Amino acid sequence: MEHIIIIGNGISGVTVARHIRKLSDKKITIVSAETDYFFSRTALMYVYMGHMKFEHTQPYESWFWEKNNITLKKGFVKHIETATKTLEFAEGDSLKYDKLIIATGSKPNKFGWPGQDLKGVSGLYHKQDLENVEQYAPNNKVCKRAVIVGGGLIGIELAEMLSSRGIPVTFLVREKSFWNGVLPDGESGMINRHIKNHHIDLRLGFNLKEIKSDENGQVSSIIITETGEEIPCNYVGLTAGVSPNIDFIKTSDIELGRGVKVNRFLETSVEDVYAIGDCAEQRDGGIDQRRPIEAVWYTGRMMGETLAQTICGNRIQYKPGHWFNSAKFLDIEYQTYGWVFAKPRENEAHFHWKHEDDTKCITVCYDTTTNLFLGINTFGIRMRHEVFDRWLTEQKDVNYVMDHLAEANFDPEFFKHFEKDILNAFKNNLITA
Repeated sequence: MEHIIIIGNGISGVTVARHIRKLSDKKITIVSAETDYFFSRTALMYVYMGHMKFEHTQPYESWFWEKNNITLKKGFVKHIETATKTLEFAEGDSLKYDKLIIATGSKPNKFGWPGQDLKGVSGLYHKQDLENVEQYAPNNKVCKRAVIVGGGLIGIELAEMLSSRGIPVTFLVREKSFWNGVLPDGESGMINRHIKNHHIDLRLGFNLKEIKSDENGQVSSIIITETGEEIPCNYVGLTAGVSPNIDFIKTSDIELGRGVKVNRFLETSVEDVYAIGDCAEQRDGGIDQRRPIEAVWYTGRMMGETLAQTICGNRIQYKPGHWFNSAKFLDIEYQTYGWVFAKPRENEAHFHWKHEDDTKCITVCYDTTTNLFLGINTFGIRMRHEVFDRWLTEQKDVNYVMDHLAEANFDPEFFKHFEKDILNAFKNNLITA
């Protein structure tokens, strides 16, 4: 019987295993060094905040795996020997595969900062990271102050977590405005103000120079590069992005870039070896303007579903469709559909509307030569994915989208309060453009 081994039990690895099982009776083994069972990484913050227990982050009961004849192996893969199709484990044992799927996800970036491996320093990606935060920042008596290094979505999650337990937070962001490599200026500025309104000490345009320790090898303070200021703290969160978790593959003959190089079928340079999720890098660049590496939950799931078809004899390309994403900036919900870049590109324009309460805004991107609707960002106003997906597919023009915006709103009664203001602002914007 053909043996499929999947390295990694995140959303990508578990999805491909489930779908292979639906389609076949192949032997399936999932290998993970992190946890015994699959869990939702996006729920880690809610465990710390007391909204759920860790076991609630596991979508499947422990009996699920045996019932579906999926073997789980706890172990760390040290080397992949593709010539003999063998995995060698750090624990000393080995396993043979017929087909191998690499789904090892990401790891937090570290940039060689002095003290980056001290006790009380972690990212927020693995279960072990959650355990570190719990140990070193359990409350504001043990942790007098926490410092977060790096903006973005994980950084803002960690800031919210720590603040929920009354721990003062200093937030070092290298950029001059929060997440301004992704968000247009109006949105980024609004989020800057929102963070500060939540009593978080946001320091824009500052970098970490060093993490200092006490006599026990635990964090005691950090030094800011630009000013030399020393900030006493008991916990440091490193959230300066993530990178593919592929160090163990470097001794193999599988082609690597920043991630594991794959083609549109998620095949690597070695026959019968595939890669999916955060660790996979499209060899020919991103698909439909997407980045070559996508550290996004839903694309990992889609890659798993796609690859299961190929593994089971129906070889199909990975086609993720229109870009979308969602997140939360403290208590402001964020959604994006299509493409709204931080700065309009050639022949593009942005229409930006912000509510007077400074917690709701939208930015619409459109083509100035054709009026084609290209994308929308929404903050504090929840929209329907399927509507924007359809409008993007049907290539609606921006006037149509703005006139029918209420149809896309998740809560039409709520939206009525803003609809007239948004439309008037948009029409005035067209007149003055």
